Amino acid sequence: MKNRAKLTGWLFIALAVILICIFYFYPMIQALLLSFKTGAGANLHFNGVDNYKRLFSDKTFFTAVKNTFLFLIIQVPIMILLAMIISVLLNDSNLRFKGFFRTAIFLPCITSLVAYSVVFKYLFGNDGLVNLALMKLHILAQPIQWISDPFWAKVTIIIAITWRWTGYNMIFYLSALQNIDSSIYEAARLDGASSVRQFFSITVPLLKPIILFTSITSTIGTLQLFDEIVNITKGGPGNATLSISQYIYNLSFKYSPDFGYAATVSYSIVVMIIVLSVLQIKLAGENK
Repeated sequence: MKNRAKLTGWLFIALAVILICIFYFYPMIQALLLSFKTGAGANLHFNGVDNYKRLFSDKTFFTAVKNTFLFLIIQVPIMILLAMIISVLLNDSNLRFKGFFRTAIFLPCITSLVAYSVVFKYLFGNDGLVNLALMKLHILAQPIQWISDPFWAKVTIIIAITWRWTGYNMIFYLSALQNIDSSIYEAARLDGASSVRQFFSITVPLLKPIILFTSITSTIGTLQLFDEIVNITKGGPGNATLSISQYIYNLSFKYSPDFGYAATVSYSIVVMIIVLSVLQIKLAGENK
């Protein structure tokens, strides 16, 4: 009877397991094998670890890694802090129109990636709405070259991805906050703790598992950054905003197709994600 129950359980999940193996694990294994090959089209042949040797001497790859990690180091902490602060404000029982504000802040993350990227490109153009507004308010005398200047192009990308994904992370924090017993905050207020003290001494420690989760997912998302780069700056000016994912695309479809080396660069992202995820988990564990 027990064996029959186990068999029934396996039958229920068999289709899902088969589909996951076909559409997830099989392509992953094929991509790994492809990373040891070179050539174009169907004329591929094994070349050992030559692609991996090339990776360590590829200046364009290191430029893409530097840009991606710059976005990661600056944007992810800002976004997570903003998401936490907004979730605390929206969790206030005295706040009116909470549903409207929650929807408005969450809405950007369900918009089309291409559509919002194109909108941002026009908003931050030389004669775009942002420059016009800043000049009308006499904050600027000359328009900022948001897209064509290397520094400001990076700032534009950071603003764009922060705008899109802050609301997504806010939902996780908001859900966690609603599971925290309000009596904890009441006791803190009776002890004379200010709102800032409550945030850092109660809210942040209790949200630690969610902070870890959003940190890891945001890290993975930033390392795979593609749509905003391609549609807003196209990796320019002069590779100033080139991301690793865009470099993979360029290797596959823009330059002379080199799918083997593109697969090698793809697996570099896998390694980075594993290393950073383990580091984040270890750091979170040490602070328990």
